[in-house]
Amino acid sequence: MRTLVTGGAGFIGSNLVDALLDDGHEVAVLDDLSSGREANLEDARSRGAALHRADVRDPDQVRRVVAETSPQAIFHLAAQIDVRKSVADPAFDARTNIEGTINVLRAAIDAEARVINVSTGGAIYGDAEIIPTPETVEPLPEAPYGQSKFCAERYLGLFGRLHGLRGATCRLGNVYGPRQDPLGEAGVIAIFCGKLQAGERPTVYGTGRQTRDYVYVGDVVRALLAVLAHEDASGEYNVGTGKESSVLDIVEALAPYATADFEPVFAPARLGEMERSCLDVTRAREELGWEPQVDLAEGLRRTVEWTASAGV
Repeated sequence: MRTLVTGGAGFIGSNLVDALLDDGHEVAVLDDLSSGREANLEDARSRGAALHRADVRDPDQVRRVVAETSPQAIFHLAAQIDVRKSVADPAFDARTNIEGTINVLRAAIDAEARVINVSTGGAIYGDAEIIPTPETVEPLPEAPYGQSKFCAERYLGLFGRLHGLRGATCRLGNVYGPRQDPLGEAGVIAIFCGKLQAGERPTVYGTGRQTRDYVYVGDVVRALLAVLAHEDASGEYNVGTGKESSVLDIVEALAPYATADFEPVFAPARLGEMERSCLDVTRAREELGWEPQVDLAEGLRRTVEWTASAGV
């Protein structure tokens, strides 16, 4: 199958590109390389993946790439993912996450391609009363980032009703694993692994008891491929583990790998940070036959090994 991955040079996108190639698909990547890295695609390009440098905010560039690659399925991962940046500049966040998505959807209509949209779990639901949180809970984002990703989901649904566009959304938990940049717009695990390699102590904001649903990137990729394999998949699917882990749990789990003092340094809590976030993945399990396979201990081991080998 001909596939296009927007944001395919990024952390999750490049792992997805590799898996698509492994499964025998033809793969093209659309990425402006503002946060993605060409190095992430080195092996993929040697196996035939084509990189098209383009910005999802530019409708003409998106239309051109989609017309040139003629994909049957588009995985849409290109996004502005920095919550703090979204708070500081909501319009910039919206231009990428809402307008950029609309550009991809319009091009997908012309190509008659399915769209598999990648969204966020925790940032969309906000401080939910039900934990783990199912897709039926009303989204109440607490930052522009979550709001823009929710809007993107709704545009996918609208274009389905208006134009017959076929698609589905995966709402991801806190993804971690190889290729996540500890110095970029990274999650806490990548940052802590970077501190580990540098022989530095991790910084914990607030009490460290705030929880997240940490899901390994390989499991996320498997979920995206499961959606691709199910032609009738539609709506939203949570992709996580259904298990809560605190920031202090992560510090404790990584401490055995440390060669220097790894006791956390505490700093004031960050404004607007949620206390708990965890996803109910029942729908993905029942409808897609997917469930996470890599537990936190194994995922952390793999991530620490990759960080050491990559020298980051």
